[in-house]
Amino acid sequence: MLPVVLKAFGLDSEKYQCDRITSGHINFTYKLTGPNQFILQRINKNIFKQPQVVANNIRLAADYLSTNYSDYLFPSSIQSTSGEEMVFDSEGYPWRLFPYISNTFTVDKVETVDEAFSAASGFGRLTAHLWNIDVSAFHETIPRFHDLALRFEQFETALKNSTEERKIDAKWAIDQCLAQQPLVDEYNRLIDSKELTLRIMHNDTKINNILFDRSSRKAVCVIDLDTLMPGYFIYDLGDMIRTFVSPVSEEEKDFSKIVFRDDIYQSLIDGYFSSMNNCLTTEQKSLAPFAGYMMTYIMALRFLADYLNGDIYYQTHYPEQNLIRATNQMHLLITLQAALK
Repeated sequence: MLPVVLKAFGLDSEKYQCDRITSGHINFTYKLTGPNQFILQRINKNIFKQPQVVANNIRLAADYLSTNYSDYLFPSSIQSTSGEEMVFDSEGYPWRLFPYISNTFTVDKVETVDEAFSAASGFGRLTAHLWNIDVSAFHETIPRFHDLALRFEQFETALKNSTEERKIDAKWAIDQCLAQQPLVDEYNRLIDSKELTLRIMHNDTKINNILFDRSSRKAVCVIDLDTLMPGYFIYDLGDMIRTFVSPVSEEEKDFSKIVFRDDIYQSLIDGYFSSMNNCLTTEQKSLAPFAGYMMTYIMALRFLADYLNGDIYYQTHYPEQNLIRATNQMHLLITLQAALK
């Protein structure tokens, strides 16, 4: 299958070594090494049900940035020999080709304040550069991806339909998620009040979606642009808080390791606002704690709903993994609320 895909991009498969990159969980990604270097990626059509929307959003952003910020590095896809953004294989999966950006690396966990500042400023720079683009030309690649009201409704439905055994096992997490419902009310109030404005957001601001320069160790560019679509700044900022501040991920079973790293939090806030300062009002900046709460709560709800539904969405490697993830995120939410109150 790969030789056919490569041929569609004008590449001879016999001249390239293809190595799988395993850091992502949604798409299949490969590094091509040969006369030139490329990143080849197969989009997960089960998650991104309209891959053309993904491609169109990225192309719109690439064209705008090349015109208005010509020095800004934005890794858009390379077109096929027939001028297409994607090539479809015999199973209907879309493939994309990207330039390989040399002398760069990624990290999976924030270790230093410099990493936090640089990554946050990098995500903020992308949003700031796209601040005045026509949002109406973009479409959602995953509908209502970060809509807290929807995620709470999905949790309620899962709770109603779940087995008694799962509800008993998840009692603590269920009680905690129900107790945090005022966050849904606050989210709805913010959206209804028009205090927030739809802009183009990355919508998946984990630190491994930043490329760092090997020499300077500064952020070079933002990658993994499949969720580049309309959203609110609290989505990007909130997901950074959720994934940067604790030294452990949502997979950690020892919840005592979930702590609030104040220096990391302050660095990511400073980094993000250094890029976004002219885009946000003082009142909007004050929503930073809420952004962290809501995005952490969303993930707790999503993991818990999946557990109650019988583990049908997220990949799991042991029976209670989604419950562990949900409980982990509720402990993180409680930790954030204690630290930022």
